[in-house]
Amino acid sequence: MMLAKQWLESARSVMDKIENTQMENIRKAAEVMADSIEAGRWVHTFGCGHATIPIEEMYPRIGGFVGFHPMVELPLTFFTRITGEMGVHQFVFLERVEGYGVEIMKGYNFDPRDTMWLFSHSGINNVNIDVALEAKKRGMKVIAYGSAAEAEGKQTRHSSGKTIFEVADLVVDSCAPIGDAAVPLKNHQDKVGPVSTMAFVTTVWMTVTTVAEILADRDSSSTSTPRTMYRATPRPGKGWKRPWRSIKKGSPECREGVIDLSAGFSALPL
Repeated sequence: MMLAKQWLESARSVMDKIENTQMENIRKAAEVMADSIEAGRWVHTFGCGHATIPIEEMYPRIGGFVGFHPMVELPLTFFTRITGEMGVHQFVFLERVEGYGVEIMKGYNFDPRDTMWLFSHSGINNVNIDVALEAKKRGMKVIAYGSAAEAEGKQTRHSSGKTIFEVADLVVDSCAPIGDAAVPLKNHQDKVGPVSTMAFVTTVWMTVTTVAEILADRDSSSTSTPRTMYRATPRPGKGWKRPWRSIKKGSPECREGVIDLSAGFSALPL
């Protein structure tokens, strides 16, 4: 069990570093996201490979809330067959194809009030950089999470000459080692036990809870009727219509504020 403890120590070290160095940046990112959600718009989330895990983690699920729109491309996510159709070779090729991200962005309707939240461990692959540049062209704020300090000096693959961290308006460092795996194994050259996903999920919930806190604080300081926040997942027998925070059933606020999400995002202004 010694290696299990080493992994826990490495994970705790990354989380401690996030707490000690990234709180201000997380707050700034959360303020931008809160502005988008308060305006009735979206925080779009995007990543490739294992960097789609934080996207799937945050929404839809219990403890999350409407406002975060996952942009998940199956060819950039599903490669667990390793070989054959939709294998890892195709994935590695596609995430490095410049222009692919431009085509992905054509599939959505964006608004300058939206925020684009991107996840990339190294920040050098073309699809993420495409999406970031296209988002900025559309007037959106771009926020990038990844191992920014460790990736400094790495050569981008994009013709713009920039990494995603150089394109973004705000950067939150995941504080994960650029090699990702954290635990040395005797008689082996490579380490085991990556920590980047844990770091991403940690920063996700630190950010999302801060967004919720900001919106709740704005409600309490406002003289207008408090906004209704919505659960990301239904409770048994309640469907998608029950507000996230407690509102008296049948009240005007409940009847007027609840959005029917039974049809998914097609019912909302993307």
